[in-house]
Amino acid sequence: MKGLFNVAVMVFMVVFVFSCKEKIVDTAGEVAATEGQKYEVGPGMARIVWEAAKPTGNHNGTINTSGGQIFIKDGKISGGNFTIDMTSITVLDLEGDDKASLEAHLKGLETESATDFFNTTKYPTGKFEITSAIDSTFEDGSNTLVKGNLTLLDVTKEIAIPVNLTVLDSTIAVISKGFSINRTEWGIVYKSKNVFKEIGDKFINDEIVLKLKLEAKAVPAEEKK
Repeated sequence: MKGLFNVAVMVFMVVFVFSCKEKIVDTAGEVAATEGQKYEVGPGMARIVWEAAKPTGNHNGTINTSGGQIFIKDGKISGGNFTIDMTSITVLDLEGDDKASLEAHLKGLETESATDFFNTTKYPTGKFEITSAIDSTFEDGSNTLVKGNLTLLDVTKEIAIPVNLTVLDSTIAVISKGFSINRTEWGIVYKSKNVFKEIGDKFINDEIVLKLKLEAKAVPAEEKK
């Protein structure tokens, strides 16, 4: 049931609520060096929550990551990356045929609509690579501004994500409130009113709200080699 909403989601890197006024979408930045203690992001340890809207409502769901690593030096993020499993896109607010139809459309499983959104047959994964991370204070309690290259559909753009970083001896947690990306920056223009001027009220918002919850475990020194 593609007409139900055929929402545009993201990704990229990634669970929680804040309207990021300092969002950045730009060309790709230089990836940060990987220094310090390595923390591994294993299967099931990171998830991106997405929400997208159109005039008559919104939809939400999740996307899983399939592995990655974060490096911590002097209690701060020094670098890292993770892979986004675009084939794991899930819709949470629908059930039955409606859910299956929207998920299939987002994944691009049908030939005639494969390029509307994420075309996961051709582009099964995305990636987030950290370019920098600095201490920063936000109203929502976030303590770090992470910048990184988000790659979707083979298009790479640098974005900024306010996160709350918690560092323990054996684990770290990186949690964001809601931040937004503009899907058209990655070439996802399906039902964009800024691209198709004549679409009227049948548009889907260009802005997608994402939330990230990531945990990682410290890699023992003997396993780093």
